[in-house]
Amino acid sequence: MSTTTTATKCLIGGEWVDAASGETFGSTSPATGEPIGTFPRSGPEDVDRAVEAARRAYEDWRLTPAPARGEILYRFGSLVREHKDELALLMSREMGKVLAEAGGDVQEAIDMSFYMAGEGRRLFGHTTPSELRDKFNMSVRMPIGVIGVITPWNFPIAIPSWKIAPALVCGNTVVFKPATDTPALGERFVELLVEAGVPAGVVNVVHGGGRDVGDRLVRHPDVPVITLTGSRDTGVAVLKAAADNLKRVHLELGGKNAVIVMDDADLDLAAEGILWSAFGTSGQRCTAASRVVVHAKVYDALRSKLVAAAEQMRLGPGWEADTDVGPVINGAALEKIHSYTGIGRDEGATLLTGGEIATGDGLDRGFYYRPTIFGDVEPGMRIAQEEIFGPTTALIPVEGYDEAIRVANGIRFGLSSSIFTGDVNRAFRAMRDLETGITYVNAGTIGAEVHLPFGGTKETGNGHREAGQAALDVFTEWKSLYVDYSGRLQKAQIDVAE
Repeated sequence: MSTTTTATKCLIGGEWVDAASGETFGSTSPATGEPIGTFPRSGPEDVDRAVEAARRAYEDWRLTPAPARGEILYRFGSLVREHKDELALLMSREMGKVLAEAGGDVQEAIDMSFYMAGEGRRLFGHTTPSELRDKFNMSVRMPIGVIGVITPWNFPIAIPSWKIAPALVCGNTVVFKPATDTPALGERFVELLVEAGVPAGVVNVVHGGGRDVGDRLVRHPDVPVITLTGSRDTGVAVLKAAADNLKRVHLELGGKNAVIVMDDADLDLAAEGILWSAFGTSGQRCTAASRVVVHAKVYDALRSKLVAAAEQMRLGPGWEADTDVGPVINGAALEKIHSYTGIGRDEGATLLTGGEIATGDGLDRGFYYRPTIFGDVEPGMRIAQEEIFGPTTALIPVEGYDEAIRVANGIRFGLSSSIFTGDVNRAFRAMRDLETGITYVNAGTIGAEVHLPFGGTKETGNGHREAGQAALDVFTEWKSLYVDYSGRLQKAQIDVAE
C-alpha cells in the first residue's frame, strides 16, 4: 500500500497555506523508511500569523454558546469514528504502532471528543449562600484566550484530543504544533475538525521544530496558555521561556513506572501485564513499565516467564497481522535505547534477553530494537532511574512490601504504578503509599480512561491534569459573581452581624 498522504499545508485563519519561507521537510515511515509526505517548515512568521488568526477568532468563539461548541466536538468524534481504520493505518505507517494499538489511540480521541462534547451542557460552576441578606453568589468558568498546543509523536491522535477538545469546549482558540515525526497525523486531525464545522481561525496548525515554531509559540505575548506533553528537559525549557509573561503552563512529562509483584501474585497475570506495559508501543509510552519490583520468593519464576515470552515476540511493521512489537520512532531513538543497554551492562546488571538492534527479514530498513530485559538490577542504577523510552525493562528483587514501596517511590518521576497481589489489605496500602498520579491493582501501568484525571506527581509534571473534569481547570479561569438585590450598599465582612 502507498504511504503517501496529500496533506502538505499549514492551516492559518481557515486557509491551507505553505510556510512563509517556502521551506519543507519530509516524514518517513520508521518501519520501512518509505516516504509519507512533504510538509511546510514553519517559522516565527507563520506562528505570528496563526496566533493573530486565533486571537481574532476568539472574540466570536468565546460568545458561541457552549452547547453549540459541544455539538461541533460531537460531530468531530463521529468523523474520527468513521475514519478510524484509515487513521489507525496512517498511524501504523507514520509512527510505527501495531495496528491494534493504533486503533486504541484513535479510540481515545473518539472517547475524549464525546466526553468533552457533553461538557458543553455542563461546565459547572458553583452557587453558595451569601453572608448578607438579599445577595446572591456564584462562580463560573471563563475561557482564557489563545492556547498553544504542543504534542508528541507517540500518541499523535489521542494526545491532541486530550488538549484541543477541552480547550475548544471551554471557548478558547488554538494554535497547534504537531510533532515533526508525525505531521501527517496532526494535519489529518485538524482536517476532520474543519469538516466537523470548527470556524475559521478557531484551530490553526503550524508544522516545524521546537526551535523555530515551539519557542516562538511559547514566548508569544498573545498566547496566555501553553500545554505541552514531552520530556522533562523540554518542560523545564518551556517553563523558563514562558516565565516572563507569567503564562499558564501545563506540562505532562516523563515517567519511570514500576510494577510491583508480590509473593502472593498471580504470576501468569503479572507476566502478561508486564509484557504489555513494557513492550506495547515499543516501550515508547510515558506510562511504560520500565521497572519490575519483584518479591525475591517469586523472582526466578517471574523472570523465566518474562524472558520466555519476550523471546517469542515478533518484530515487524505494525500493519502486519502477526507483529507484536513495531519499530521505534527514528534513528536517534534507536541509538539512545541501545546506549542504555551498554550502560546497564557497565553497571553490573544481567542482560537476560534482547539488547540489540534487530536486523534481517527486512528489519534493517526501519528502526527495530529487540525487547530487552535486565535482571539483578539495583534501584540506584541508571537503567532503574532514567527514562529510556524504548522496549527495555529492569527486574529489581526485594524482600517484602515495605522495600518494594521504597524502591518504587525512589525516583524523581511519579506518573504510573502497579501492584500485583492477592491481599486486599496490601492492595489498599499500595494505593495509599505509591507516590504516583495513577495506580493500578492487578493490571499493568498503562490503560487510562478519559473520564478520570491523567497526570503525575514530582517531576512528571507541574500539578495539572489532563482528561476528566480536571482538564477544564487548565483551560478556564474562575470568575466569582455577586448580585446584590437589597437596594442599598452592603459591605461584606463589615456588615455581617456578630
